[in-house]
Amino acid sequence: MTSRRALRRLAALTTGDDGMSTTEYAIGTIAAAAFAAVLYTVVTGNSVGELLDSLIRNALSVSF
Repeated sequence: MTSRRALRRLAALTTGDDGMSTTEYAIGTIAAAAFAAVLYTVVTGNSVGELLDSLIRNALSVSF
């Protein structure tokens, strides 16, 4: 009976996921920061500025 209880306790200790939320938050924060850095680089690049400028010029030059 005691060995069965010890095995249950050992299984509970090894299969628990305590502390996972901290790791998940850390990985999520790093991923969000990396995505923000990539997005900032893309948006501030010349090609995106030219694309937006072209899009706005085309939208304003449409005749109704």
